Amino acid sequence: MSVLSGRHPRATRSRRLRLVPDVAVDPQLGDARESGARWARRYRVRLELTDTAIIAASVLASLGSSAWSPTGGALGIPLGDAAVPFVILGVWLLALAAYHTRDARVLGVGATEYKLVVNASALAFGMTAILFLVLQVDLARGYFLLALPLGLIALVLGRWLWRKWLLHQRAFGHYLTRAIVVGRRDDVEYVIAQIARSSGAAYRIVGAAVDDAAAGTVTAGGLRVQVICEMSDVAEAAAAADADCVIVAGQPTEGGEFVRKLGWDLEGTAAELVLSSRLADVAGPRIHFRPVDGLPLIHVETPRFEGGKHVLKRSMDVMLTSIALVVLMPLMLAIAVLIKLDSPGPVLFRQQRCGRSGQAFQMLKFRSMVQTAEDDLAGLLDRNEGSGVLFKMRNDPRVTRIGRKLRKYSLDELPQIWNALVGDMSIVGPRPPLVTEVECYDGAVHRRLYIKPGITGLWQISGRSDLTWEDSVRLDLYYVENWSLTGDLMIIWRTFKTLLKPVGAY
Repeated sequence: MSVLSGRHPRATRSRRLRLVPDVAVDPQLGDARESGARWARRYRVRLELTDTAIIAASVLASLGSSAWSPTGGALGIPLGDAAVPFVILGVWLLALAAYHTRDARVLGVGATEYKLVVNASALAFGMTAILFLVLQVDLARGYFLLALPLGLIALVLGRWLWRKWLLHQRAFGHYLTRAIVVGRRDDVEYVIAQIARSSGAAYRIVGAAVDDAAAGTVTAGGLRVQVICEMSDVAEAAAAADADCVIVAGQPTEGGEFVRKLGWDLEGTAAELVLSSRLADVAGPRIHFRPVDGLPLIHVETPRFEGGKHVLKRSMDVMLTSIALVVLMPLMLAIAVLIKLDSPGPVLFRQQRCGRSGQAFQMLKFRSMVQTAEDDLAGLLDRNEGSGVLFKMRNDPRVTRIGRKLRKYSLDELPQIWNALVGDMSIVGPRPPLVTEVECYDGAVHRRLYIKPGITGLWQISGRSDLTWEDSVRLDLYYVENWSLTGDLMIIWRTFKTLLKPVGAY
């Protein structure tokens, strides 16, 4: 039941099927109606060619720094200069294939794809190192010191560029997995709304099947989806609509028997069966499947706020902030001079914020407002444009000329690097709240304080001041319970992109 399996012959259209009309073909970008199997094959070929070229180039680039023995060692197996690069190339490509780095399920996903590429590359060099050790080949370190880091960086960069291209195509409705959503109406609406709100969703909803099929459409998340069949005709509709997958939303009215029969009906078609759950705000790494005598149990890992992962996070904070302070010191000195020349007052602004477990600390920022900003706040409360307990004004009269530029590109937050170095903050984390904000917290919002606040975070790359209070809380709580080192690196990378094209910064 994979999108990469063969195409089932188009079923005879039942009178109960109301299929969506064909979509016009753009010869440059492909057919929006094109199945996932066809575009996935073409896209995989492009990745294979790119990966092969990158690995070959990185191995060739390291030839000059490597010296090989023309013969094998004690085993008597000859391994000349010309053979070694091909061995590395072959093992590396096999590792990328073995880790399914070009699987349709991870194409364009981002972090998951990059992680698989890194793991496959590490495995490839581990295997070649063992092979050369067993064969007692006189192996110079050049290949490992140059080919691995050079090739790995180039592979990830290549995948990133291809992902940008893929997302660009998907913005025009191409290279999407065609899906039919089935289930009770409220569950179908929930799934469609979630897909509609996700900018990285790879699905095109081509139809729906609901328990009250008399209603002709399902509207959710700004999308209007046609009900194309009754629940009993889903497999036939999937074949007729060239669907790549059937998403079962929640628990259908007919129960588990419906899901099992649907799986049988989809056998031999190109449509795979996907089960959706309303398990909200839980990231993939926390979810594990454990079948017990045919009973598929979903285990949701409890969030941990201590332990080895947090030690590694702290180590990464110390390393990166130490480097950042050295590299950015000239820029920070220049900003300090500009602030001093622009308006009277100190260069740094100190404000008490709440850190982990509610402990207060002095957060540092470059001063972007006039010296009397806090005293002037009372007269501006009636002009508050923020939501919840936040005060925000798009044209705050207290902001200085240089302050507007600093805020636009988040340069006023550079001194927080020191807060992260000494341990009050982390590089990535929830937004550091004011003490007055914490006093207004209720219920689950206090969970934002379970880990250290961050210089950047999901709130920084998702709209900042344009976010509602509810969205800000949701993003912070999601991060607190699902953070990972890989996710932190992705957020740091996306932060640099956000700084170049600021959104919601004022």
